[in-house]
Amino acid sequence: MTAETRPPAAAPAGAPAPLAKPARAYALGVLVIIYVFNFLDRQIVNILAEPIKADLGLADWQIGVMAGFAFAIFYTVLGIPIARYAERADRVKIISAAVAVWSAFTILCGLAGNFVQLLAARIGVGVGEAGCTPPAHSLICDYTPKEKRASALALYSMGIPLGSLAGMVVGGLIADAYGWRVAFFVAGAPGIALALIAWLTLPEPRRKGMRSMSAAPAAGSPGMLDAMRELRSKASFWWISAGAALAAMIGYGHITFYGSFYFRNHGEGLTAMAGQVNEALGSGFGPIGFLGTALGLLIGVFGAAGTYLGGILADRSARLNPAGYAIVPAIATALTVPPFVAAMLVLDAGASLLLLTIPVFLGAIWYGPVFASAQSLVEPHTRATAAAVLLFIINMVGLGLGPVSVGLVSDLLAASMGEAEGLRWSMVIFGLVALVSAGAFLMAARTLKDEIVS
Repeated sequence: MTAETRPPAAAPAGAPAPLAKPARAYALGVLVIIYVFNFLDRQIVNILAEPIKADLGLADWQIGVMAGFAFAIFYTVLGIPIARYAERADRVKIISAAVAVWSAFTILCGLAGNFVQLLAARIGVGVGEAGCTPPAHSLICDYTPKEKRASALALYSMGIPLGSLAGMVVGGLIADAYGWRVAFFVAGAPGIALALIAWLTLPEPRRKGMRSMSAAPAAGSPGMLDAMRELRSKASFWWISAGAALAAMIGYGHITFYGSFYFRNHGEGLTAMAGQVNEALGSGFGPIGFLGTALGLLIGVFGAAGTYLGGILADRSARLNPAGYAIVPAIATALTVPPFVAAMLVLDAGASLLLLTIPVFLGAIWYGPVFASAQSLVEPHTRATAAAVLLFIINMVGLGLGPVSVGLVSDLLAASMGEAEGLRWSMVIFGLVALVSAGAFLMAARTLKDEIVS
């Protein structure tokens, strides 16, 4: 029998049997599309940062707070109680409601007239998105055989680069044509329909045994203290979380300011490149639309390729040694440093974008291995909580501190270097954090094999 015709491996105690292949493919497809919109709505603000800054009169630190910290604080704090509820409730309904909420607040971002109003709308986006990934990870592990878990979670994680691609392209093109406010309207509207599709069509394996959606703990469902006690005993979970958090700090910090970096340091080069593309294709790219499309394709294509490869490499290496879940991201993360520094320092816009493809590809490899290891380190009834705690750490450090830290260092350096050079060297400084991230992943590799339980 081939790998695809062999019957699925037996589910762990307390977990439902995996879905048949066609149902699994459909469910994973819907969840990936949801995650694409999750990141589209989250990341569209990055390509719009410069026009928003000019229109509302913001500083770089305010861009960082709006794009990262304010979003992250509510996204991460609410993720844990929502995940605890998802351990016993209907995860599909939780995800569907979350999609509707964050989509509505994305639309409201386009109505903001000042920094406070935009900040409040971004907080609302974070509140909605808190209900997506922990229950989605839990569902995916129920849908999927154990031996395909890293690949399935990597497939879901492709929503990160693909959503970033869509956000950059949609945001850039629409901002060029109609302004940054309309870009938020277009980004948010489809999520309402997507929420209905998920509600009506996604399978929830628990429904056969669910009698109510009461708040009482389900039989066999551990309390929060029990779940935290289980996680506390897993040293590799905390090292994995530290490595992922630092990797996310780099990723979120950089992506927030890619648009600003290229406009400030390569403005003339971008205008020339856009003109060349328009002449060759007969298109009408403006600078924002051109850069948004270029960055979107770069991040989407190479980020998705790295994400997918990371899941495959992790599944294959983990068959020989589960420490592969940590070794694969350690190597990939360390290798991002030289090409990223080169991309920031080279003086030609085209060469910079070309060099950037390498760290974008390598920097996406950690998603599948990290999320799969977290789900494998705990019993099935603790998986949503493990995902939420992992995401809490990743996003508080990565999304919460990454953009605002890059912005603050940029503002500090700008006093002596100017805005363009200040941002350039802030990006370089935070790129070096990848070496610390790789060290944390290697620390996790020492104990991971002995601590995996499901």
